[in-house]
Amino acid sequence: MDALGGIVGLPYVDEHTTVVAAEAGAVWSSIGDVLDGSFGGPRAARYARLVGCADRASSGPRPLAQGSTLPGFRVVSAVPGRELVLCGRHRFSSYALIFRLEPAGPGRSRLRAETRALFPGLSGALYRRLVIGTGGHAAGMRRLLSAISRRSV
Repeated sequence: MDALGGIVGLPYVDEHTTVVAAEAGAVWSSIGDVLDGSFGGPRAARYARLVGCADRASSGPRPLAQGSTLPGFRVVSAVPGRELVLCGRHRFSSYALIFRLEPAGPGRSRLRAETRALFPGLSGALYRRLVIGTGGHAAGMRRLLSAISRRSV
């Protein structure tokens, strides 16, 4: 998948939004910390190997910047305080997770997490049903946004 051009071609899956009682800079820092904590451990690395992710380990600059990786994800764009774009692929899917920050009033930020993904073939359709259809993805995204919000204040 090429950087931003490939993301636009991925079908929209969903978007989750929360308002955080913190300025964008604090939220931005928390996004990287929470992603490292959630996806940087050995459990995520094992899962990434199991499904054949292209990126299977954490590497690159911290805070997250273009070229940084987490198991299952590569940062293709990072505009501090505004937008973080992660992409990945494995045997069953090509996907992107896009975090966007915008002002939501004094001392508040709106954090949006958009998911885009393609699930090719029968195995992809089954994987989509398992991950998206069961509500597991949505629950995971709500937990992720909640953790970012808690860490930001």
